[in-house]
Amino acid sequence: MAGSSQTHARDFAAIGFIVALTVYVLVVGQSLLQPLVIAVVFWFLINVLASLFLDIRLRGIQLYRPLCFLMAILVLVAGLGLIVQFISGSLTDLGDVAVVYEANLKEYWERLPLSENLPAEGFLESVSQWFDITSLLTSIALTFTGLAADSILIIIYTLFLLWEQGNFSSKLTALVGDAAHENSVRKIIDRIRSDIQRYITIKMMTSAATGILSYLILRLLGIDFPEIWGIVIFLLNFIPTVGSIIATLLPATVALAQSTTVGVSLAVTVLVLIGALQVTIGNIIEPRLMGASLNLSPVVILFNLALWGTMWGIVGMFLCVPFLIITTIVLSHFPRTRPIAILLSSNGKIDTQEN
Repeated sequence: MAGSSQTHARDFAAIGFIVALTVYVLVVGQSLLQPLVIAVVFWFLINVLASLFLDIRLRGIQLYRPLCFLMAILVLVAGLGLIVQFISGSLTDLGDVAVVYEANLKEYWERLPLSENLPAEGFLESVSQWFDITSLLTSIALTFTGLAADSILIIIYTLFLLWEQGNFSSKLTALVGDAAHENSVRKIIDRIRSDIQRYITIKMMTSAATGILSYLILRLLGIDFPEIWGIVIFLLNFIPTVGSIIATLLPATVALAQSTTVGVSLAVTVLVLIGALQVTIGNIIEPRLMGASLNLSPVVILFNLALWGTMWGIVGMFLCVPFLIITTIVLSHFPRTRPIAILLSSNGKIDTQEN
């Protein structure tokens, strides 16, 4: 019994050391690792798109594989280019009215009876900083600028991954050596690819639907820049929980800031309609589409979001769920780490895909 307790203690100590070392390397090596991770994401998306194109039959004839990859690259580059160009082109127009928005929000605060009983200068300064749309736009612009600065490196990494992927199978065989072990490793890799592909595909569809419907709602209500908010809502929906909340509050705040006469009723309408849309798609439709494939605890997802957001900022928030999926699948395939995978799961049931 004593020997078993000591073994478990050593195992937990080793796991704790590995986790601490991993977090340290991720924080210290952010500038080096982040472009590589983003390149891996693009490489994965290209393979997913290429697989979709391979399933297309033109008069019973399958498209050539190299052509499918070329089409996938063009679609991904065109999509990213349109989003970046549209947002960067609209930031100037939005920045021009940001001062008016801030002034209207301050006027709303000054109308509240509560504001007379509070220190006006300090509190209004805090309110101004909280609703500083100009700073928010600057942060968004800096994020895109940082990604653009690494774009050449990301492209190079992605191209090399595409070039080398044909040799992955032979390298894995040479690396593992044992046939039974190789089969187990391939099952893990296939499970990771399948779950992440399912997550990204469903998330892409639901986020696109949310963004398009939000755009139509905001346009009908006469909210300024509905195209921007539609794209922002689409992107924010990839950030679990917090992204949906921000995607609801942000257009509602803009609706409030547009006018000092009908702003309150307009903001409430936006809050109710966009909030109902987020709940319907995010809490009802999306879980049914995901099924049991995303068996992750909501508390763990939120903690993981906070962790990756602290380490890697906005990029980490977008990547936190795929990283958690990979971690859970890998941990579930080893007896000593399987209890951790059970703790990370939503219902305590994990599929190890063992035969």
